[in-house]
Amino acid sequence: MSRFVVTGTNTDIGKTVFAAALTRALDGCYWKPVQAGLEDGTDALRVATLTCLPADRILPEAWRLGTPASPHHAADLEGVRIDADALIPPDCERPLIIEGAGGALVPLNHDVLFADVFARWGLPVVVCASTALGTINHSLLTLEALRSRGVPVLGVAFIGPAQESSEAAIVRFGQVKRLGRLPWLESLTPQTLEAAFAEGFDTRDFS
Repeated sequence: MSRFVVTGTNTDIGKTVFAAALTRALDGCYWKPVQAGLEDGTDALRVATLTCLPADRILPEAWRLGTPASPHHAADLEGVRIDADALIPPDCERPLIIEGAGGALVPLNHDVLFADVFARWGLPVVVCASTALGTINHSLLTLEALRSRGVPVLGVAFIGPAQESSEAAIVRFGQVKRLGRLPWLESLTPQTLEAAFAEGFDTRDFS
């Protein structure tokens, strides 16, 4: 079955919402390897709410850390060390969507970044990029960081209001496929998210 990694150019840009939409569109499974921050709910819980998929399709995290911070720092505060080598994508008889934490260069511990783990997995990566000011620089740096490690990049998923000039620049200079754009939704429900994804993306790009 297909397996994809979803990463971002930064934190809080809508990566989890996109991952939920993709998981629902592919009728797949979702896995967040490391969750840092539990008080306001987890990304897995949000995906479960937005997809309405059976509970067994939301796979348990390998590490759950209470502090909303970079995983390496949250782990330090809790006296644990994340073993990056132990992060192995779980088996799933459906397409598997794996969501990283924050951006591609977020540290898992004091030696390993998420991008290093993506390289070891060798799975196609979707880069979620905000359309807000600064996105060209953030997106191109993320693409360079991934490719320098040999990470296969499937394409970029833009999130936010349309910004044709910025999106075109990222596609041109980054030599990357534009997968589509997910707008900010005033009413975010499973139904509105499913409709927005269907309008903005082609599932054949994820086959």
